Amino acid sequence: MPHLLLLEDDADIRLGLEQHLKREGFSLSSFENGRDALKCIRQSAAGQSTRLDVALLDLTLPDIDGLDVLRAIRSDSQYRSLPVVLVTARNEEIDRVLGLELGADDYISKPFSTRELVARIRAILRRAAFIDQSDKSQQLRFGPIALDLDMHIARVDAEVLDLTRREFELLAYFLQNPRRVLSREKILQQVWGLEYLGESRTIDAHVRRVRAKLGESASLIETVVGVGYRMGSVDA
Repeated sequence: MPHLLLLEDDADIRLGLEQHLKREGFSLSSFENGRDALKCIRQSAAGQSTRLDVALLDLTLPDIDGLDVLRAIRSDSQYRSLPVVLVTARNEEIDRVLGLELGADDYISKPFSTRELVARIRAILRRAAFIDQSDKSQQLRFGPIALDLDMHIARVDAEVLDLTRREFELLAYFLQNPRRVLSREKILQQVWGLEYLGESRTIDAHVRRVRAKLGESASLIETVVGVGYRMGSVDA
């Protein structure tokens, strides 16, 4: 049974989500403020409470910003790869983009269908399980970039990169398809999963994050205007 961290300050919404998610087979650690959620994350990472499988974070909270909770998750070595879905209001586009930049896997806007929310969560969990169970006994290299899929380590000129799970998967997909133009739709299907219900801006945000971490090698990921991305020039 997947264990979900639910962070939602609206009592009515939180109660409704708790009831629906439990009916869908999830166990929950539910919180109304960020501080209690962070305490739960720290305890879970230390093995003092149930291991988390996915987090559902509201951005608008009474104490600390939901993005700060996301930052804490991504800075924790135990939960750097934890799938995270953000819950946002429709007028919070800047926060949605920033959330993706910080490493969120997906977002859903209020008001939302609980059926769609559960579909998104399950798609993310299936993709995470597939990656964990896949045969990773290979290494990938393109120029100065090297990935060890078995150890889940990425390097540029022997310097280890601090990548989230999704960033690592995205970079691996580029290296598996050198010099091929990859459309945003294809990337969504292959990296996020066939059931993914999100938008192409999710890819753009993650590409920006990967480029930032590649440093001088960032230019190896080329933008193909109107289509998508390519690892390395066809003329190289």
